[in-house]
Amino acid sequence: MPASGGEYTEALVGQTRFINPILSQTNDVDADLSSLIFSSLMRTNSDGKLENDLTESYTISEDKLTYTFQIKQGVKWHDGESLTVDDIIYTIKTVQNESYYSPLIANWAGVRAEKVDDYTINFILKNAYSPFLNNLTFGILPKHLWETIDSTKFPLNELNFQPIGSGPYKFESYTKDKSGKIISIKLAVHKDYYGKVPYINTLAFKLYQSEEEAISAFNRKEVKGINYISPGNIDKIVDMEGKTHILNIPRYYAVFFNQTQSKVLSDKTVRLALSYAVDKGYMVDEILNGQGSAVDSPIPKQLIGYNPETKIYEYAVEHARNILEEAGWIDSDGDGIREKNEQKLEFTLVTTEWSDLPKTAELLQIMWKEVGASVKIETAEDIQNDYIKTRSYEAVLFGEILSYDPDPFSFWHSSQKKDPGLNLALYDNTAVDEILEAARQETDLEIRTQKYQEFQNLVIEDAPAIFLYSPNYIYIQNDSVQGSEINNLIIPSDRFNDIENWYIRTKRVFK
Repeated sequence: MPASGGEYTEALVGQTRFINPILSQTNDVDADLSSLIFSSLMRTNSDGKLENDLTESYTISEDKLTYTFQIKQGVKWHDGESLTVDDIIYTIKTVQNESYYSPLIANWAGVRAEKVDDYTINFILKNAYSPFLNNLTFGILPKHLWETIDSTKFPLNELNFQPIGSGPYKFESYTKDKSGKIISIKLAVHKDYYGKVPYINTLAFKLYQSEEEAISAFNRKEVKGINYISPGNIDKIVDMEGKTHILNIPRYYAVFFNQTQSKVLSDKTVRLALSYAVDKGYMVDEILNGQGSAVDSPIPKQLIGYNPETKIYEYAVEHARNILEEAGWIDSDGDGIREKNEQKLEFTLVTTEWSDLPKTAELLQIMWKEVGASVKIETAEDIQNDYIKTRSYEAVLFGEILSYDPDPFSFWHSSQKKDPGLNLALYDNTAVDEILEAARQETDLEIRTQKYQEFQNLVIEDAPAIFLYSPNYIYIQNDSVQGSEINNLIIPSDRFNDIENWYIRTKRVFK
């Protein structure tokens, strides 16, 4: 029988920026920590299905425009204060305020939060919005600590690194290296937690700059788990006696073309040729060791709205060369790089140092060279601030996370071209905008599916990006960690959805 106590230590690859649930969506380390420290109105369980968290019960009006939530009474913040509807309203208004740059803002446009009493709240929508409940899975902030901090000081406040939440674990301490970077964070169980109190007393997270460093720490038994293992690195684990979770996750990687920054990439023929030059099957085998699948659409297989009849740019190098020739892209000086009107077919591809992306970029560089394109690769330690926030790239290799009932609005609607929007291709198509606006209001699943299929066809026809692959999510723990039975993930931090059942197995000592 599980006993309370012990410490679980996990390696996280990356650096924390904001342990803050309204800012953490673009950083896996922040999202992991936020999921343990903060509570939300709704959460996903170990099967990936929605269930109540802070919510006691809710009702939806007949016209699908008013959601009324009763929240649990007696919930305490980690500093002992009571959580009420005022905290929820403060958090929603902060998300909706453009000056706070929350990635969640697009999902809350046109939603009014109305207090009924301290434990009852109405969300009033201008239009029906079918995925609305999915938008309630982010953490709530304590108003009494944050309300006096304005937007200019918000991202710099120490509460982003010493957070106060209402979740199953509370912040205890962190350590920094000589340069000032946080290298470890310790959380302690919240004994006044309103739900089932976890067995494990302490969670310790050690932050590493590379997966190789994290694997070395695991092999030395300095940590009991690693937040993610690339398929190509599984063989580097010395002791495989623990549990290896291999899970599907609705995440894909793609190259997004910023046509406003590159005249070359504004040529659709070039984008099509680059698409035909990518051997995705080889990429899945070479980079993922077969632990994943090729992706050809902004809505991958198994998600609502996927269209199996969608056009696919099959690997065809000769065809890529031919269409470039026909469009006037010729290697006239024999240097291996095509040109047109004295414009070289060359551009810079930016990616992050995380996981398999540098290797993916190098493989793309080789494949595109075969059709006469010269690609310079730049890897960034802080790609969000250095490139994505300002959209200062010609092409970027990056990932996107969807839910099983996807709402692609944030990724492809023209209103999301600027930060904190997630439209990395700066895609602008009026027809797509209209479809996405209508789809998110459609409550009929069959009609919404049809609209998503129309959306896919238009995006693929315009070729603003090259969709590459979706890797399996591989999460490893040694055999001392018991009770983790996650079956489905939406995002990586969902691996903690059954943290209350985890325990550390200890050896019985006879005296």
